[in-house]
Amino acid sequence: MHVTITQAIVIAIWIALVMSRSFLGGATTTLRFTPMMTGLVVGIVFGQVEKAMMITAAIQLIYMGVFSPGGQMPSEPAIAAGIAVPVALLSNLEAEAAIAVAVPVGLLGSYLYQFRFFLNTFVMQKFADKYAKEANSKMLSFSIIGMPIIIAFIIFVPFMFIALYYGAPVIANVVESQSGSILFHILTVVGGGLASIGIAVTVYVIGKKNYIVFFLLAYFMAMVLKDMNITMITYAIIGSIISFIYVLGKQEAVGNLAVAAPSDGVAEDEDDY
Repeated sequence: MHVTITQAIVIAIWIALVMSRSFLGGATTTLRFTPMMTGLVVGIVFGQVEKAMMITAAIQLIYMGVFSPGGQMPSEPAIAAGIAVPVALLSNLEAEAAIAVAVPVGLLGSYLYQFRFFLNTFVMQKFADKYAKEANSKMLSFSIIGMPIIIAFIIFVPFMFIALYYGAPVIANVVESQSGSILFHILTVVGGGLASIGIAVTVYVIGKKNYIVFFLLAYFMAMVLKDMNITMITYAIIGSIISFIYVLGKQEAVGNLAVAAPSDGVAEDEDDY
């Protein structure tokens, strides 16, 4: 039960690419705010894509209602998945219990991200201001874009490598030795509760009284049709069709009101005469 040097390096570089926001331009921000792609990369590296995605899907639930004002996250989903998923794969940990591992790791990742900002301020003061005064556009661009990326790699690659190569096997051994104990029963229950909180926060944020009926419809459809083993793609198609019907009906209702309004005005004018 161990993580190879190659596996640790690949995952560490992936996390550094995501956290430095240098990969795929603006799409990197989305990769940072969700653990799903990191879970896929981890699954490919470990050769267990299906199980890795099941674990990552559980971790995703707790971040569904998390927001990032100013780009700062209270917890870093990508880092959480980058460590929690390998630990779960090594120790055959249940997805719900893996959430309990992901939460503290994600919190630690947020402190590392803040530390990156702290170091970037020195780069801006020493280099960016200097090259701006000299009107050196080439070096100014490098100090604003290139140096922060280098700093991110210096911070996250060693951290992730050490955490994965040395830390993940230790945590996995502890988890495996304590598997079935009351401690991990508690972690599983708490992990399931955290996922519920993530869903509840999302519903609270996007939920409107007029639209709650659609949420209830989706929930009861999932419960009623559970034994039919319907895939998420089918549910997505059904949801898209229902959304299209709703939007079409709403547009026609608004159009009918717009057509009726002028005629009502004319009738009132005629009555005045």
